[in-house]
Amino acid sequence: MREKLLSVGDDFWIEDDQGQRAFKVNGKAVRIRDTFVLEDASGNRVASIQERKLSVRDKVEIERGGDTAATVRKALVGLRDRFAIELKDGAELKAHGNIVDHEYQIERDGRTVATISKKWFRVRESYGVDIAQGEDVALLLAIAVAIDSMT
Repeated sequence: MREKLLSVGDDFWIEDDQGQRAFKVNGKAVRIRDTFVLEDASGNRVASIQERKLSVRDKVEIERGGDTAATVRKALVGLRDRFAIELKDGAELKAHGNIVDHEYQIERDGRTVATISKKWFRVRESYGVDIAQGEDVALLLAIAVAIDSMT
């Protein structure tokens, strides 16, 4: 993922391991709360990512096909950066690590399903997302964008 500093609306492309553009994050400018749309390379909407400010904890909802696919909440306890992710089917994921520096893992039942790292790149404002085989790539990328918007 590569973010552009000072880009209008926070638009950026997500490239695959071959350097091909796979997804675009389209940030909606001039909104009261952060809203992003994850699109595939053809411009089709894959997910909407929207911040919800009127709750005790910051939360971001990820919608797919008009339904909430996941809700990402910042954890209230602990000194480390931690997030709880509730999926539509009732399953839960956890994200922890140094979120601000883009060095963290997303886990399901103690198993890492995605690793996010800025150390893999020398290019400024770029970081990699390594997603385990068989996982929902678009959903995990949307979760990474949600966490990034909350930090």
